[in-house]
Amino acid sequence: MNDDPSPDEYVGRSPEGMRAGSGAAQRSARADNPSSDEYAGRSPEGMRASSGAAQRSARNAIGADAVVIGASAGGVEALGILLPELPAGYSLPVVVVLHLPREKPSLLVDIYAPRCALPVEEAQDKAPVEPGHVYFAPADYHLLVDEGPSFALSIDEPVNYSRPSIDVLFETAAEVYGERLVAVLLTGASADGAEGLAKVHRAGGTTVVQLPSEAPSPYMPESALRTSPVDHVLPVAGIAQLLCGLVAERP
Repeated sequence: MNDDPSPDEYVGRSPEGMRAGSGAAQRSARADNPSSDEYAGRSPEGMRASSGAAQRSARNAIGADAVVIGASAGGVEALGILLPELPAGYSLPVVVVLHLPREKPSLLVDIYAPRCALPVEEAQDKAPVEPGHVYFAPADYHLLVDEGPSFALSIDEPVNYSRPSIDVLFETAAEVYGERLVAVLLTGASADGAEGLAKVHRAGGTTVVQLPSEAPSPYMPESALRTSPVDHVLPVAGIAQLLCGLVAERP
């Protein structure tokens, strides 16, 4: 990121504005991995946690107001397939946390803006969440969604060894959007995002995980599948189709 906000501007902010570490900082990565093979070759109907979850997901998808996406190792390539599929005029905000080296500026906007039909930008503190935009978390800042909805940036301690943390984004977005949120967890080599996805599920939102056998780093999607029920387990191309369908199904 070329113009990082100064850490001084966060001094004295209220606990509500600096929620990134609220209990999540104590989480650690899970030790056990399920086998990717158990998800391979399943039909679209079989890639859902249960028929009840599938019905709930279809109901929520029609009323979706926002999409949040988390990724880590292998995520640059996965997002390079997913984000360009979103058409011009896509009416939902898409907010992305991709784990990055903390000591280097982010080049994600430069990478994806030329390839995407939607405007691509870094999220800014206190800026409104606008429909039809793709937002990336800045390097070395947690990205939160506040009431408004608007963004907040935090320099709280890393969560699951990561700042920005996927859990922080998913959990705060679930508080704001509830059942009208769609959360997508892609490839990665940590458990970050699993607890956040579980909170989205408990709030009634729609949860989507990349098919582990397709993921370059399956630990992250596998951790999510071990933590809570998931509505859709799909390859990246299927996730893109699902997200495009959200707009077509909006009332």
